[in-house]
Amino acid sequence: MATLQIAANGNSLARPDAAALAAPAAMSPLRMWAAVVGSTLGAFMAVLNIQIVNASLADIQGAIGAGTDDGGWISTSYLIAEIVVIPLSAWLARVFSVRNYLLVNAILFLIFSVACAFAANLQQMIILRAIQGFSGGVLIPMAFTIIITLLPKAKQPIGLALFALSATFAPAIGPTIGGYLTENWGWEYIFYVNLVPGALMVGMLWASLDRGPMNLKLLAKGDWPGIITMAIGLAALQTVLEEGNKEDWFGSDFIVRLSVIAAVSLTLFLIIELKTAQPLLNLRLLVRRNFGFGIVANFLLGIALYGSVFVLPIYLTRIQGYNSEQIGMVLAWTGIPQLLLIPLVPRLMKRFDVRLLIVVGFALFAASNFMNVHMTGDYASDQLFWPNIVRAIGQALVFTPLSAIATAGIEQENAGSASALFNMMRNLGGAVGIASLQTFLSKREQFHSNILTNSVSVFEEATRDRIARLTGYFMSHGVSDQALASHKAVVAIALKIRKQANIMAFSDTFFLLGVALVVALLASLLLRKPGQLSGGGAH
Repeated sequence: MATLQIAANGNSLARPDAAALAAPAAMSPLRMWAAVVGSTLGAFMAVLNIQIVNASLADIQGAIGAGTDDGGWISTSYLIAEIVVIPLSAWLARVFSVRNYLLVNAILFLIFSVACAFAANLQQMIILRAIQGFSGGVLIPMAFTIIITLLPKAKQPIGLALFALSATFAPAIGPTIGGYLTENWGWEYIFYVNLVPGALMVGMLWASLDRGPMNLKLLAKGDWPGIITMAIGLAALQTVLEEGNKEDWFGSDFIVRLSVIAAVSLTLFLIIELKTAQPLLNLRLLVRRNFGFGIVANFLLGIALYGSVFVLPIYLTRIQGYNSEQIGMVLAWTGIPQLLLIPLVPRLMKRFDVRLLIVVGFALFAASNFMNVHMTGDYASDQLFWPNIVRAIGQALVFTPLSAIATAGIEQENAGSASALFNMMRNLGGAVGIASLQTFLSKREQFHSNILTNSVSVFEEATRDRIARLTGYFMSHGVSDQALASHKAVVAIALKIRKQANIMAFSDTFFLLGVALVVALLASLLLRKPGQLSGGGAH
């Protein structure tokens, strides 16, 4: 296949390897779908791995002797490597060829998944997780790129529906799988679980992708100022978001320094990308109406998607005392309905305006969070069932249509940039969401605790009566000293106040998630209906 012409905007670095990604007519349907299914399976595993590990983090920390604070780097190292490699993938695929680049990283992902299970200490685990994240991060944008370059326009919604399983189903089902494996088999199996689907992924990619020549000369022509400033900026920003709440944000010199580095580096990156003749990423795609508003909606979707998966397990652990397996069973109802609904979405896209599906999806996802704003101490798995079902339906309806309408009209030479930006912004939204919700949750708990504490005064007859009854209860249950029993009564009331303040803080957090999704809904209302559902001007 002849080499693609450089786009008029000069973006030649971000386009996929034209020799390896043959036109749809040049591949048999079997090989084409094998490439799509194999690559989306890889993306699914890469996203799933994040949530599986998070669900078992406490067990991993205990096994390798990591403290609670330092143990967070087990997840952070993976996320930093992943978010840095996503924008680089399109260019590196041209350097090494799509087939070589994808296969090598798929194999490395499996090797380092197993290696993580044998980590003897925190330092080893952090290094192994970083390499695993760097190789796993490649699988996400490359799957998206293959879908929007290999598949004919009419079939792209089916491919995007498969990709949605990695983007929305994997985060929802991850805690379920992680909790089950950890409770019944041991934390090591959360890494071994990648082997069987990983072998299938490698086999499908090996058989389906065409061999292409490597173009190592591109290394010398690379947008190295852009690459360096982007890598430094994203790594610093991701670290700030992951560690900021623990380090008291700008009360920490470490966070302040990293924030300055991130701001300067990313500003320079934007300037370089807009001025260079051959940028790493074609940022001018953001001024296209559908892609720009699609990115905004996708960023907010990432906040809600990863934020809800972060908040709900904390609530179930802190308030209801659930273990990881019980939490997984509750969250399963945000995943199972998606598995049934996502394959039907391409049919709905043929019958209805894709913008309507996106609006309905965001509305349902927002409603599922608003359903949780009146939580009580008895609000557990039964009460969360219907909100989780509604959330699952909303997520299933949103992602595929949003991906299709955002990438509609994207030329093949810009497919790499579009894939990198779309996937990076969703992951960045997740990082921003989790960091913001951590801080918001703690601040709202303090707020409600102060108000409730001020309303509970020893001068109130009801308070004195409650202390007296609890004192009597403790004395009748083995406490002989009245002063000690009275002290235990005051402590019990304080714990009750703190629990109620926590519940109210979680209710506020779900409200905030709902508001973010309403904003995403408003952004989706600004999308134009494209002439055809999926991008691929190259076709």
